Amino acid sequence: MNNFIQPGDSQEFTAVGSVTAGQPVQFGYAFGIAATSVANAVKFIAKIRGVFEVTKPGSQAWAEGAAIYYDIGTNKFTTSATGNRLVGWAVGAIGSGASETTGKVYLDGMARVGDTT
Repeated sequence: MNNFIQPGDSQEFTAVGSVTAGQPVQFGYAFGIAATSVANAVKFIAKIRGVFEVTKPGSQAWAEGAAIYYDIGTNKFTTSATGNRLVGWAVGAIGSGASETTGKVYLDGMARVGDTT
């Protein structure tokens, strides 16, 4: 196949401001987790597909397979669609205890605005 460019689980972006490894990044509809830390205007790789452990509100339970959104204001992943971007789905269930502040999410590379499905 002569039109193949690269595998699709990582993508190169140019930093807008500084970027920290492990930080969620969004460019238009593209969404991922930065693989390295870089300064403004430097190219970097973000993992856009795969399962990641992410920060969530401790007060929120996640069901396995639940739609997961990214809340840019709190820098947390959530099941609340209002004002947030759909980025993937929950891998496994997690409770709503105060100490349950991380969950596992499958990211599919897209940040869909207003998508509640």
